[in-house]
Amino acid sequence: MTRITVTVDGASYTDEVEPRMLLVHYLREVLGKVGTVVGCDTSNCGACTVHLDGRSVKSCNMLAVQADGHEVTTIEGLSTNGELHPMQTAFHENHALQCGYCTPGMIMQAVDLLKENPNPSEEEIRVGLEGNLCRCTGYHNIVKAVAAAAGSSQRSDA
Repeated sequence: MTRITVTVDGASYTDEVEPRMLLVHYLREVLGKVGTVVGCDTSNCGACTVHLDGRSVKSCNMLAVQADGHEVTTIEGLSTNGELHPMQTAFHENHALQCGYCTPGMIMQAVDLLKENPNPSEEEIRVGLEGNLCRCTGYHNIVKAVAAAAGSSQRSDA
């Protein structure tokens, strides 16, 4: 077992973990942060995307011990004082989900995308979300939601 100390959604946690435990399993099974979902376990789908020190990472492709000493933000940590994050609101208002399975990871990736590019074009949004898969929506409303959250005048008609 290895002792790690991680700040998750603003709270500090110190736990003993198996060295091979994936970050996604640590978040879900040890901390109860079940908004971070396990999709493919191979980093292909992006459903498990979280922020590590403010940058998006696929938590199924990272060991919990690699997060030692770092700050992790999950989908649960995006809201502030009970208020949804603007990206969460945009996904809701633009019907950017169907089954919802990909939504936490998609939102986390979109937040990181807007941090890097606050006013992306439709093409830049689509490229920025390439590592996150959705099997239900066809991406139209997801792109629309990201543009709305950005306050962008760019809208998807695809």
